[in-house]
Amino acid sequence: MTEQQTFALLLGEAAMAVWGDMPRDIQEALFETAMREREDLRHDLACLLHDRHPRTQHPTKPV
Repeated sequence: MTEQQTFALLLGEAAMAVWGDMPRDIQEALFETAMREREDLRHDLACLLHDRHPRTQHPTKPV
């Protein structure tokens, strides 16, 4: 593993640890950046983050 990969892993772990404390626009920017060209993982990452930080769930849309 390169030093850059190690730092990226550490930053990713830190982001996941404080995810629920981040403003929603920051969460969305990080999520969208992480999922760029990774549509296959989008649902799984969203579920992981929502399971770890329930308050990050988006409110239901009115009908």
